[in-house]
Amino acid sequence: MKACGIVHKYGDNVDTDVIIPARYLNSSDPAELAKNCMEDIDPDFVKRVKKGDIMVANKNFGCGSSREHAPIAIKASGISCVIAETFARIFYRNAINIGLPIIECPEAAKTIEAGDTVEIDFDSGMIYNKTKGTEHKGQAFPPFMQKIIEAEGLVNYINQQ
Repeated sequence: MKACGIVHKYGDNVDTDVIIPARYLNSSDPAELAKNCMEDIDPDFVKRVKKGDIMVANKNFGCGSSREHAPIAIKASGISCVIAETFARIFYRNAINIGLPIIECPEAAKTIEAGDTVEIDFDSGMIYNKTKGTEHKGQAFPPFMQKIIEAEGLVNYINQQ
């Protein structure tokens, strides 16, 4: 599995309340959540994001509440993968549960900039910055996690078994 897209970059401690503000949690529809993704931290995100784009952030991405709405909003917006220095553990698990690929790679998170074109090979964990001609080694997804992501989430994966 691979992903390739333009980078949208964020800093430290991006919490679930800025990923999808609480005022929009009256819906669990992914398309509705995507319309307001990142609105409070990046009002133009939904206008710029394209299917396949990559989100990159620094430390503690997805901190805050345990709701799945945040990774659902990111995935439904078109983001194909999130790279960060570190993720909040509950966000990490929720992302995998809903089929959103995420990779912890501090070096990549520090050097990749907004607007860069990045390609990710999920089998090897390699992250290629096509804009700068650099590469970083993130953690590869174990086969079982790749199957969950390919199935678009844990529930679909279980239903296919």
